[in-house]
Amino acid sequence: MPEHHRLAQSLSWPHLIALGVGAIVGTGILTLIGVGAGKAGPAVILSFAIAGVICACASLAYAEVATMIPASGSAYTYSYTVFGELIAWMVGVALILEYTLVVSAVAVGWSGYAAGFLNSIGMGLPLALVNGPELGGIINLPAIFIIVVVAGLLIAGTRESATLNAFLVIVKLLALALFIAVALPVFDASHFQPFMPYGFGKSGESGAEVGVMAAAAIIFFAFYGFDAIATAAEEAKNPSRDLAIGIVGSMLLCVLIYMAVAAAAIGALATTHFANSPEPLALILREIGQGWAAKILGASAVIALPTVILAFFYGQSRIFFTVARDGLLPAFLARVSSRGTPVRITIFTAIVTSVFAGLIPLDAIAALANAGTLAAFVAVCAAMLVLRVREPNRERKFRAPAAWLVGIVGILGCLYLFISLPQRTQIFFVAAQVIGLVLYAIYGHRAAEKARAAS
Repeated sequence: MPEHHRLAQSLSWPHLIALGVGAIVGTGILTLIGVGAGKAGPAVILSFAIAGVICACASLAYAEVATMIPASGSAYTYSYTVFGELIAWMVGVALILEYTLVVSAVAVGWSGYAAGFLNSIGMGLPLALVNGPELGGIINLPAIFIIVVVAGLLIAGTRESATLNAFLVIVKLLALALFIAVALPVFDASHFQPFMPYGFGKSGESGAEVGVMAAAAIIFFAFYGFDAIATAAEEAKNPSRDLAIGIVGSMLLCVLIYMAVAAAAIGALATTHFANSPEPLALILREIGQGWAAKILGASAVIALPTVILAFFYGQSRIFFTVARDGLLPAFLARVSSRGTPVRITIFTAIVTSVFAGLIPLDAIAALANAGTLAAFVAVCAAMLVLRVREPNRERKFRAPAAWLVGIVGILGCLYLFISLPQRTQIFFVAAQVIGLVLYAIYGHRAAEKARAAS
């Protein structure tokens, strides 16, 4: 591989676990526990468990395949190796859609916290500059600002940004630990009754899906992020060991954190009081008379939410980089700097996500990020099973336990969650795939053939 297409190996397993935790623990637990409570009541804790089990199966599949194919690009690269270029392109479209929406959505969420903080110190920005056109504004400048800052960190160097990320992850975990410590003394078991008011799934009064699985399909957003670790394969010092530790370790740690936070939240305040709140944990703290803790939690969100943006931005830029290196995007984007970072693709990624964050309404299509992730997870679980049949004797640095059970549960679980998503989301996802196939037929296939002929 030419030197200008080679990424620097600078990450060890602690960096990868921090990268995964930084991506997973963030907007999801800070906001989606309220959305989940509105759909499932106290059984939202079961929704977290179900989403966690499905993600755990996917994480085991990722860990096995990632150590067999230690190359940048995550599910796109695995699909390219196992299923070929066309399927890889479709998975790549799903991943790019997922990462773009997540980066943009979290940037907008951070903007809300940041705008509130600036207002509290008398430095508030005009509403026209903190809201996109969908909310009557002109552009969301704070959202674009944080994307530019994160892009600058990644351009400065992968190891440097990963080290800062690890520090901010600690800040975020300390804030959640504070929430649990403050909420537990007022724990009331009666808040868990009735435990499952809407059952596993049905249509609510408004026609929207409610129940345990409907909640799981939405709060699934709160769990994924470990796949960003797989995009770091080429930059890991010892990928055969570090990837498995990073993926499985971060996933297990986050499942435990989510279950503890959900239990403490429900025990402190009945779900009917914080259902669908945009800031459920802070609301709970205020309701139980701990306003000081709510302020600390809000400040930690401003400081630490960029770790989610950093992790997904990192993954997005590496997927763009790999697709460009394969010729499916312009090859000049795949060059790396003297520091071993893909500067051009990082800038390109910043431009794309800034457009979404600054101008385009995201609330109507936020669940589309879940659809893209579910498609990628199905592809990785399937790739693991195909490789078990095609190359049973190939060395595996990490072997998923009960691979067929793990793979099938992962595939069926993801498909069931996809069916549980809003119909509009399913339609948007199919439309995105159709557009992707048209682009592949017009440009991607021929460009990839030229890239292979030139290599």
